[in-house]
Parts: sequence; C-alpha cells; structure tokens
Amino acid sequence: MFVDTVTINVKAGKGGDGSVAFRHEKYVPLGGPAGGDGGRGGDVVLVADEGSRTLMDFRYQNHFKAKPGQNGMIKSMYGRGADNVEVKVPAGTVVYDADSGEEIGDLTRDGQTLVVAKGGRGGRGNIHFATSRNTAPEIAENGAPGEERRIRLELRLLADVGLVGYPSVGKSTFLSVVTKAKPKIAAYQFTTLTPNLGMVRVDDGNDFVLADLPGLIAGAAQGVGLGFQFLRHIERTRVILHLVDMDPDNGRDPFDDFQQIEHELVTYDEKLLHRPQIVVPTKIEIPGAEERLAEFQKQLAESEWSELPVMPISNVTHAGVRPLLQKTAALLHSVQAEEAAAAKEAGPTERTYTAEQAAPTFHVTRDEDGVFVVTGERVERLAQMTNLDHQDSLIRFDRQLHGMGVDEALRQAGAQDGDTVTIGELTFDFVE
Repeated sequence: MFVDTVTINVKAGKGGDGSVAFRHEKYVPLGGPAGGDGGRGGDVVLVADEGSRTLMDFRYQNHFKAKPGQNGMIKSMYGRGADNVEVKVPAGTVVYDADSGEEIGDLTRDGQTLVVAKGGRGGRGNIHFATSRNTAPEIAENGAPGEERRIRLELRLLADVGLVGYPSVGKSTFLSVVTKAKPKIAAYQFTTLTPNLGMVRVDDGNDFVLADLPGLIAGAAQGVGLGFQFLRHIERTRVILHLVDMDPDNGRDPFDDFQQIEHELVTYDEKLLHRPQIVVPTKIEIPGAEERLAEFQKQLAESEWSELPVMPISNVTHAGVRPLLQKTAALLHSVQAEEAAAAKEAGPTERTYTAEQAAPTFHVTRDEDGVFVVTGERVERLAQMTNLDHQDSLIRFDRQLHGMGVDEALRQAGAQDGDTVTIGELTFDFVE
C-alpha cells in the first residue's frame, strides 16, 4: 500500500532535575553547595532517507517519545543528556503542525534533518543559587518539560521524471515498457490509483526514476477525481512528460486534452510553467493516428506551447521510445546541475523548528468550584520547574510570582486567605 499522508505525535524528553547537595569532606570546612545540574532531555528529529518511498510504517507506529535527561548529582556532577530520537522519513516529506496547519519544514535531501520537538533544558542545581546572604541554599530547579505536538507528514515524491495526461493515455504501459515496474494496466479510467515508480536505464549511464502518476481530469486542481493526490507529487518532479492519446476512436480531441491538463497544472502551481516538459503523443501505431498527430502538431505550433519539444511514441512497437529517453535524460542532467549549484549555496541541511512563543502574560479565572486558575506559558513553566521538596525553593517561587504580579492579580480577582489556587498541576492555598 502506498501511503502519502499521516499524522503522528512527538514528545521530547523532560530535562533532568537539578540537585540540592553540599560538600562533606574532611578538612574542608563550610564546603558549600555542590548540587549539579540536570541533563538536557532528548529531541525528536526527523531525518530524510532516500531509501524510504512511503509513509506506510507510520500507520503502525505514530507515537515517538524521547527520554528525559539524567538528574543532577552530588559533588557538582551534571546529569547526562538524553539521546535524540531519530525518525526516518522519505526524502520529499513536507512537515506541518497538525493543529495550526503551519508548515514546519521540507525535507528534500538525503540526510537532511529537522528537529520537530526540542528537549527541555536541565534544571539548575543549588551550586547556582549561593549568595553572600545565603551561602547554603536549598534551592534547585526541576527540568523543563520537553515540547510535545502533533505533526502531519505529507509525502511529495522526488521522482526525476513524472508522466502526466488524461486517464488511459498509456502512462502505465509506457512505464512497464521502459522499466521493470509492473503497474496495473486496464482499459478503464483511473487504473492507477497510487503512484508507481520505476528506474529507467539509459545507455549513457544517466539513469533516472520515472513516476507513473494517477490521471488528471478537468477540475483536478480543485480536487475533482484524484486531483490533489496526483498534483501533490507532480510538484516535485524535475522533468514532465505530457502524454497525449492519438487514438482517432477515443472520442476526445488531443489538443483539448492537452490544454486542459496544462490548465490544471498551472492552476495548482504556476511554477510548473517553468518545469522542463516534453509533449509525447502516444498510440501512433493505430490506423488514422498519423493524420491526428499532424493536426495536433499544427495546433500546438500555433499556440503558446509552440516551443515545447514533441516526440511521438508507440508503446506497442516501441517506435520513438529510445530517442525520448535520451532527450529526457539530457534535460534531467541540466536540471540536476542547476539544483546542485543551488544546494551548494543553501548551506547547512539541519534545522530546528521553534513554535512561536506566547507573550509572557498570564490570566486569572475562577472555575465553577471557586478555584482560582492561573494560566500562561511563563507562569506554568515556572511552576513545573520549581522543586517543592525544599523550603528555599518555595520561598523563591513565591518571590517570583510576586515579581510577575500574580498575587496582586489574584487579589483583584477576589482571592482571599485560604482560597485554592492552581497553576498547571500545582495547587496551593492563597495567603495574604
């Protein structure tokens, strides 16, 4: 089964907790704090892999979770950072945030990486909180939580050459003639429901990957038929072979078919106008096809597509097939040279996605049970990173809330002594 769209869940590792510890060594009086920092949580990283051709594996595993960092230790020893979780995806995968629809990244080259969930930083140990007034602080931070999100993977094939045209023009037959692929072939529309790939071997060694893609019909750019499923993949092909049926008995006009397909391509993406293209009339062995071909070439020469090369073929007699493959390989070679130059200028292939940070504000509401609920990214993160096992940490947390204005906001919302307040998973009583 060919799968080209999936949604997965990724969760980075939590940072390790900082440690509260003190030096206890002979002949070292007043040794001071010695609690180390926690290690960083592991990231979830997508890696482009040219060996993958489908997203099928994600139908069976769609949750990926990195491990937390190690907690800080005594003697000022830092915790070990967790290993990243690498998830291999086919080259040509576009990554979106499943909730917002924002495009996160586009993995087009083998080995290219994208960090989609960043691990939380480790909490600081009490070695960082010593001051002249508090030389033995019992203060440490918990590790920050790792990022968690749902992402949508959308595969757009990185075939070198794509076959376009109306259904039943001979795309699958052509693929079976020039490669060892065995696509389903039948005399009805939409025999090809999913893309088929094959490797074309050319005499000069310029081999290329050929994609037989589902046929187009009028309205495909608006999603009619198999439109979007097809157009998503043709977007990435470097050279387009536009097959046009010359059978005089098929009930359609070749030039009208050609115009309609070109219109759907441009409607979907205007950049396809500039993609190298060869017009390939097919079924020229059928009686009456030569006259139809001559008329088609005349109409094409008088149109805006007059500069496109026309190379007729027969899938039955193989007439014109070899010259077409040689011409296609030459076009492809020039495109690949341009891409190589552009990739050299592009620089690094690694990228980290960072979601837009929320404004450092908070909101106070009161639920139906009378509990005051404080929400906001900054204040909730502060609550998560506060170590509640030590009095000094609680005092520091209270001081930070006061500095942010949370206690004043609670008073204005009507909070009184003994009222319950929650921040994230932390619940406490309000005290004047």
